[in-house]
Amino acid sequence: MDSVAVGLVAGYAADRMLGDPRRFHPVAGLGRILGSLERELYRDTRSAGVAYAAVAVGGMGLASALVTRRLRSIEPVLVATATWAVLGGTTLAGVGEQMADNLDAGDIDAARALIPSLCGRDPRSLDADGMCRAAVESIAENTSDATVAPVVWGAVAGVPGLVAYRTVNTLDAMVGYRSARYLNFGWASARFDDLANVVPARLSGLLVVVLGPDPASSWAAWHRDAGKHPSPNAGVVEASFAGALGIGLGGRTVYAHGEEMRPQLGSGPAPGSQDLRAAVRLSRRVQTGTVVVAVGYRLLRAV
Repeated sequence: MDSVAVGLVAGYAADRMLGDPRRFHPVAGLGRILGSLERELYRDTRSAGVAYAAVAVGGMGLASALVTRRLRSIEPVLVATATWAVLGGTTLAGVGEQMADNLDAGDIDAARALIPSLCGRDPRSLDADGMCRAAVESIAENTSDATVAPVVWGAVAGVPGLVAYRTVNTLDAMVGYRSARYLNFGWASARFDDLANVVPARLSGLLVVVLGPDPASSWAAWHRDAGKHPSPNAGVVEASFAGALGIGLGGRTVYAHGEEMRPQLGSGPAPGSQDLRAAVRLSRRVQTGTVVVAVGYRLLRAV
């Protein structure tokens, strides 16, 4: 069987069984490397941001390609290890379930403490309903970002695809938002992330339609509402989740760098804790479906 396909399946199984490493997480180490590089290259210009993103993604991709070439005989092990390191689906689902448990128990402080693990919103701005909505939106978006996209790029390019994608996504998380410091410098990182997620987001939407509880409503919400979202990719996944679950997403959203009014996605009521649990279940189905699609792609490519 194709070595990349074997590695992707093994890495996904490791993520499902183990979740993220509790200590010495490779992505945290990547963040430190990128932070050091930022301190060296930062200028308040787009050109500096382009150079930063190019050096970071190119350097990590090239380094992982050289390692893979040198250790080709154990490529399945390398792919499995990289896949486990870059996936975040199991931990994402676990935090979502814990959030639902806390909300059902009326423990607002415990629920609020989980918000930074899910998204960059200001926890102090959220009541119970707001936290539930934030969690569902985060699970929808990060199903694509944290699982579908890495698996897609792993299927396309093996270890270099996994590492390069995670570098792009980490850059976006670090410098891609519209604060005063990163409005120019982070522009390229945000655009690279948009490009890297065009196909994965739409595959995520299709899998939500196929695997979700209401395919017709999911498809309708995607095509009616996704274009209203400021992100060309997050809108696809959030709208398809909203339609599948029969809920409405969007509204006032407060970040550390400012406030936004997000458009209405879906036509149902605001989500509750049971909808949050349903979003977790749907996320897990989409994650598994992505691995099946990736393995199929690798097998067809080998024919």
